[in-house]
Amino acid sequence: MADRPALVTGEDGLRRCFWGAASADYQAYHDLEWGRPVHGEGPLYERITLEAFQSGLAWITILRKRENFRSAFLGFDAEKVAAFTGDDVERLLTDPGIVRNRAKVNAAVQNARAVLRVRETVEGGLDALIWSFAPARPTPAPRRLADAAAVTAESTALAKALKRHGFAFVGPTTAYAAMQACGLVNDHFQGCHARKAAGGGTR
Repeated sequence: MADRPALVTGEDGLRRCFWGAASADYQAYHDLEWGRPVHGEGPLYERITLEAFQSGLAWITILRKRENFRSAFLGFDAEKVAAFTGDDVERLLTDPGIVRNRAKVNAAVQNARAVLRVRETVEGGLDALIWSFAPARPTPAPRRLADAAAVTAESTALAKALKRHGFAFVGPTTAYAAMQACGLVNDHFQGCHARKAAGGGTR
């Protein structure tokens, strides 16, 4: 891994972060979504849920099941998921379209309920809570694989804040992955064509 170049040039002549050229699914996600600012309760709840399901798995597994997750969790409508019962959890655990992990399914339901509590207790709701942990200044573009962070002070603080509000399966590493996915930080490598479009986290 240490010897792998941070950037690769695709058949279209564009330079991308090495992982963004691994498959057509990765390329579309890399070029059009990853690192771009995500706002709104539903989209942020979705990203938190998917990053939690990804824990221990390859992201491509989640990416290819994404529409199934959206269907299973009713478009990631927190109010609807918060109303799930034990029977709903058991139903989801028989759904081959998603990752059938009891702890992660339970966390998705628990986190929907936490989203509703945040809506009532934090001005601006989940959006304001999460984005309050965006770095005050844009972080420097990583140049090498060794520059890529997995945990930061901000992600550790975000994970603690989410847990205080009742969220589960949101450790510092998962929180940082969500920060990357939602554009709180711009971790496209220097020279990647998507870096400029992604912009970078701003409060």
